[in-house]
Amino acid sequence: MEKKKGMRTETLFKLFIYVALFALSISIIIPVVWVFMASIKENKEFYGNPWSLPDGFYFQNFIEAFVEANMGDYLLNSVIVTTLSLLILLVVALPAAYVLSRFKFMGSGLLNSFVKAGLFINVSYIAVPIFLMLLGWDSGIKELLGEGLFLNNRFILALIYASTALPFTIFLLSSYFETLPADFEEAASIDGAGYFRTMFSVMLPMAAPSIIIVILFNFLLFWNEYILALTLMPAENKTLPVGLLNLMAAERAAVNYGPMYAGMVIVMLPTLILYIIVQKRLTQGMTVGGVKG
Repeated sequence: MEKKKGMRTETLFKLFIYVALFALSISIIIPVVWVFMASIKENKEFYGNPWSLPDGFYFQNFIEAFVEANMGDYLLNSVIVTTLSLLILLVVALPAAYVLSRFKFMGSGLLNSFVKAGLFINVSYIAVPIFLMLLGWDSGIKELLGEGLFLNNRFILALIYASTALPFTIFLLSSYFETLPADFEEAASIDGAGYFRTMFSVMLPMAAPSIIIVILFNFLLFWNEYILALTLMPAENKTLPVGLLNLMAAERAAVNYGPMYAGMVIVMLPTLILYIIVQKRLTQGMTVGGVKG
């Protein structure tokens, strides 16, 4: 009797989990599908039933968003900034995480503490100090070169993005490196490989699942970041989230909704494509850890 009762409880629990996951999936999928449908509707269709299917494929919305609202330029800026940010982040974080997780030296504990302390710093709190610092540097540069260097600069924005993401990235990669067995390093050392060769040829390929997670997580973070982009790019070189809000304000005022939703699709599409590409590796990274020696 108790065994049947336990099996019934387990079945009800699984049923509850499935229902909750299904409801969560529906709550995410329906708004995304609705935005995609709205992006190909003509403006007159928005005054009828908002859940009705589009009468046709009105791609003029995307042309207006790209050409008239400069979403193409904003998209290019976001691609450049996000790519530079990820490159800078990986170049710095991978060696740092490997060293902090695999070697003990004077000050290593203090460095680990600093990295963990950085996890509690919200970017929103330091956006204004960063802006004032760069503004001061720009004023000094203008006296020497006649023009500013640190504001409206895509490389500087990418550098700040990478810097703010370092604590979490190093912490995550270090945690993964710590699970990897030392046998592989010892074998590489016996074969004559140095520290750099061991890291690049042995340890980094083994840490590929965690690196995929880091790339996807930080891509979403950089791609959708708004506060720093708005603060540090007051003139040209605006990124896609800032351009999207400008587009939404303009089209809402003009009562022209199609290009506004087309702009939303332009923002979402690269994220969806990247997730589809790395979905399998992402699942592996979440479920497979290192094998203890």
